[in-house]
Amino acid sequence: MKLGYLPILAAALALAGTAAQATPEEAMNKAGCMACHAKDKKLVGPSFKDIAAKYKGQDVAAKLFDKVRKGGSGSFGPVPMAPNPADKINDADLKAAIGVILKS
Repeated sequence: MKLGYLPILAAALALAGTAAQATPEEAMNKAGCMACHAKDKKLVGPSFKDIAAKYKGQDVAAKLFDKVRKGGSGSFGPVPMAPNPADKINDADLKAAIGVILKS
């Protein structure tokens, strides 16, 4: 193989790896978040718009990350949210999902 092809091969491999990454919305669907939450209406849990409105202007990404991992109740009513471990949604996807939710 000639060395002139290496940059092209490296770029192609990088693009192939990028194409396989899920969007935050895809990760939330795969993790089951959408079974209880919707963008703009309450289901079992609050809508993403309600979450964003409650925490508007606050630096709560780490707090919400912890809440999703551990689960809990009381913030939006009595229905508890089950814990969501890293094997359900990885850290990077969860951080991206929280960013999307807070911008809803």
